[in-house]
Amino acid sequence: MVRHFLDIHRLDAADLRAILDDARARKEARKGWPKGKVDADAPAKDRVLAMIFEKNSTRTRFSFDAAIRQLGGQGIIANAADMQLGRGEPIEDTAKVLSRMVDAVMIRANDHEDVERFARVSEVPVINALTDRSHPCQILADLLTIEEHYGSVEGKTIAWVGDGNNVCHSFMHAAPKFGFKLRVACPAEYHPDLRDLEKGGAHVFLTSDPAEAVQGADVVVTDTWVSMGDQDYEARLATFEPYTVDQALMNQANEGAVFLHCLPAHRGEEVTDEVIDGPQSLIWDEAENRIHAQKAVLAWCFAG
Repeated sequence: MVRHFLDIHRLDAADLRAILDDARARKEARKGWPKGKVDADAPAKDRVLAMIFEKNSTRTRFSFDAAIRQLGGQGIIANAADMQLGRGEPIEDTAKVLSRMVDAVMIRANDHEDVERFARVSEVPVINALTDRSHPCQILADLLTIEEHYGSVEGKTIAWVGDGNNVCHSFMHAAPKFGFKLRVACPAEYHPDLRDLEKGGAHVFLTSDPAEAVQGADVVVTDTWVSMGDQDYEARLATFEPYTVDQALMNQANEGAVFLHCLPAHRGEEVTDEVIDGPQSLIWDEAENRIHAQKAVLAWCFAG
């Protein structure tokens, strides 16, 4: 059976825990190594990963390319606009062709349903590297960062402040799987999709008050207020202004609480310089951990 990595809620908690533990072990084993050295077990030896991008990317592009190389494999990067996908070739046809040419496919897509359609006919693993609905790879990197700092995310309280977007959805998917509490503070008109909220169950609490979400939290997370494809820039800026994560808001979290942001950040909008560059910020560890989390995802896919 082909192992796809499309959404956190689709995987068993045991598999997710194994992936996260493998990510941490692989990172530890590489301390002091040059970036291009292959992991000792080389689980992707002789394998090729196709990387398809419909959206601009920095962290996803570099981290997946570095990940497949460190696992001993090779990558082929293509923008969807440069492929026949960009000229209307059916997604299913592209999936069938690439299944004959590569060992796995990573897609950073506009529409979540496109990734679902691709995976339905693909004979090789498909990895969701971001869609309008979810961003599961980012959340694994975030959880790895949190566990490096705290030891375990189980029982911790994470506060999400801002847009109820794809990253927020994946955090909600992860809450019951990893046993943490998630408080989500969003304006009513930009709340998370209720189907995704339901997947978080009793582990997720929704409010419109940032202070209520952050009070006593161990981790505070935010993201850009305007994602790629959003057309209501001015309206969003006006609505989200009270949701800026500044030091006054961080001071309402637990002593020693940490700050995360998946980047790129719009400084002075969703977060102030004082917070993102301050001692509570773990954003650079978080960015690096995309490599290690995605290596573990790839290794899990190939092991299937």
